[in-house]
Amino acid sequence: MGMTQYHGKVKNIEDTPFGYTLSLIGGKWKMVIMYLLAENQSVRYNELRRQIGNITYKTLSAQLKSLESDGLIIRKEYPQIPPKVEYTLSDKGASLIPILEEMCEWGMKNQPST
Repeated sequence: MGMTQYHGKVKNIEDTPFGYTLSLIGGKWKMVIMYLLAENQSVRYNELRRQIGNITYKTLSAQLKSLESDGLIIRKEYPQIPPKVEYTLSDKGASLIPILEEMCEWGMKNQPST
């Protein structure tokens, strides 16, 4: 079931399965966050921010909330002082990792050399 099946039948890309998938993982940071969680199993907020580098507190918080509300990651808060919060991929989020890996492979094969 590819995009061609929907050509001319749907007014908005968001109404297609492809559009739904993009709505979950699209943007500059969501795939990066998911990759880091896939590689590290469970990651604390500050560690995510350190590994990503150039991301603001507000942006990372918004991306994590979005991924959590879409059911792609799980936020676990530990009742201690100071508070400890860890993020992990959900089963739904983990099921997207092979797709992200395929995208990465395609990029390695097709990225122009500098």
